[in-house]
Amino acid sequence: MAKGTKEKILMKALEMFSENGYAGTNIRELTASLGLVKSSMYRHFRNKEEIWDTLLDELVAYYEERFGSAEHLPPVPESAEELVAMTMKMADITIHDEKIIMSRKLLSIEQFRDEKARNLATRHFVTGLTDMFTPVFAGMMDKGLLKKNDPAMLAFAYTAPISALIHLCDREPDKTETTMKQIEAFSRHFVQEYGIQQEDQNNE
Repeated sequence: MAKGTKEKILMKALEMFSENGYAGTNIRELTASLGLVKSSMYRHFRNKEEIWDTLLDELVAYYEERFGSAEHLPPVPESAEELVAMTMKMADITIHDEKIIMSRKLLSIEQFRDEKARNLATRHFVTGLTDMFTPVFAGMMDKGLLKKNDPAMLAFAYTAPISALIHLCDREPDKTETTMKQIEAFSRHFVQEYGIQQEDQNNE
């Protein structure tokens, strides 16, 4: 029961932080919305700052478990089509998972106030994707699936437009279906430009 209450507090805090920001979130309102009194919250967290820190740590773990990271790499695709499929699966998760959506909104709001949020925003919006796809592309080059190139630069060129499209969905949710099609079209264009076609392999 205690664990359930703690999880409910963190989930409600995520919802309120993502809507109102840290400064705009009131502990009394948070606990009241859960049918709790402040003393109940203090059995689990000393203050709002501890809720914030715990929530950020949990969001990192949640994101990595579902999406991956430089420390938890996805398998190197065995074909160009597998890269497209892996990309679309990742995009689907990050665009449709409500917890991840709220996490992005929270980081977007708080990156200018909180150093930990700023570091996480940089990691999740820019460097983390590049760091994750760099070894993936290096592995695909070793397998003869991608043309030899700088894998880090290629990873940045691949992930930056996709990340921008995902942020577009946060601002304009009605464009989600169109955005998913754009991401798939971009992924296939990338493969066409940088991939090694079967006939090319046969001619080597």
